[in-house]
Amino acid sequence: MKAGLNLFSLRTKIQTEEDFLQTALQLKEMGYSYLQYSGAEFDAEWIRRVSEASGLPVVLTHVPYDRIVNDTERLMEEHALFGCRNIGLGMVPYHLVDEKALCLEAVEKMEKAAEKMAEAGFSFFYHNHQKEFIKIDGKTYFDRLIEAPHINFTLDTYWVQNGGEDVVSFLDRLRGRIRCVHLKDYTVGINPKDPETRKIVPIFAPVGDGSLNFPKITAKMKECGTEYFLVEQDNAVFYPDPFGQVRRSIEYIQKEL
Repeated sequence: MKAGLNLFSLRTKIQTEEDFLQTALQLKEMGYSYLQYSGAEFDAEWIRRVSEASGLPVVLTHVPYDRIVNDTERLMEEHALFGCRNIGLGMVPYHLVDEKALCLEAVEKMEKAAEKMAEAGFSFFYHNHQKEFIKIDGKTYFDRLIEAPHINFTLDTYWVQNGGEDVVSFLDRLRGRIRCVHLKDYTVGINPKDPETRKIVPIFAPVGDGSLNFPKITAKMKECGTEYFLVEQDNAVFYPDPFGQVRRSIEYIQKEL
């Protein structure tokens, strides 16, 4: 199975154009087939040059909420420069999740932007965390997002698990709206960002190293219309060998999926 990487996983390795190119070339050598741009300055020309030089298409991005809802037209123009039709939000400002009125207003704004994108041949993708599964007045934030017909989802497997849902069964609710997904494994252990505490917590892991059943999950994703499988491991940069972390994921995917 082909897979890509969300560059947020290696965000400290893409802060200059040269570093970004060298990182992309290493990822291609590992076996990654495409990229998601996230974790560094958004410069459309820079992204275009690196994508062309490495031969790795950028199939999705993460850009700020404010630009999505207030600068939609220019954002589409910039994405067209590097041939990407999928525009993603990595995280909604969390104060917009806590109160019902703010939540409904944010969903309405994102839906309007998503509809504008769809009319122009683009798609908007919302990336979830665990907080979207908290209920306010009997409905979760995710419930309200699902009710907005033009919003698609970059479903994140780790955060669905962390939010208390079963990943496989939850996928049915998003059928046809998850063309892009994040494969992120779930395990428990010592936080690599703060190892001296020795505290056992849920942590991100290379795909195949944790407890999620990825053969079953990815089979269901394909059934539900997923096209782009993007590895994401937020904590990879906190390990001595970040590239080794993402290599573990693609090796597992190529061997087992």
